[in-house]
Amino acid sequence: MTTAPPLRVLVVDDDFRVAGLHRDAVDAVAGFRALEPARSIAAARAAIDEHRPDLVLVDNYLPDGEGVELVRSVDVDAFVLSAATEADTVRRALRAGAVGYLIKPFDARALRERLERYARYRNLLDTAELEQDDIDRALSIVHGGPATTTRSATEQMILSALGDREASAGEIAADCGISRATAQRHLAGMAARGVVEVRLRYGSTGRPEHRYAASRG
Repeated sequence: MTTAPPLRVLVVDDDFRVAGLHRDAVDAVAGFRALEPARSIAAARAAIDEHRPDLVLVDNYLPDGEGVELVRSVDVDAFVLSAATEADTVRRALRAGAVGYLIKPFDARALRERLERYARYRNLLDTAELEQDDIDRALSIVHGGPATTTRSATEQMILSALGDREASAGEIAADCGISRATAQRHLAGMAARGVVEVRLRYGSTGRPEHRYAASRG
């Protein structure tokens, strides 16, 4: 099985000591690799053009401008890391498209947590077509909420279609008017959480068929 390449992260901070700490914190998180930090907006633009990072961690106060404006002008996911706590600065960062905002100073654990959430967010959105459930779950994860706080509308529909019977993913898909792949994905997730039970039906040939029933536990 092939391993996904690490997510490349560009740290942008004019303080070389802080930039080095953030670079090392990124490299300590599995699945991430830090590029050589940039010390200014101009250097960051050049690094983005050359290396095409997946994520930028940018300070707001830089020698040649504000990091928020860099975030606004580049097509790259970004976290703003800043000592600025003014509501206006935070709102401008989010309006500019920042995925997150982390107030300095912070410890490596805080950055690790956000990077791990970002990786899950990227993984959820790494598909050609998305459902509303997928988007809601991804946003909840990257913004620090639980992955699922309530049962999704699609899961409610699947449970209603199941009722008291046992059915296959294909049968559920037909009843709900969704694709078999969508039904299978939701059923697998529900089975992992104990919402539905998986049973096997063995036929005369081929692999056993997975059948699903609402959990009574």
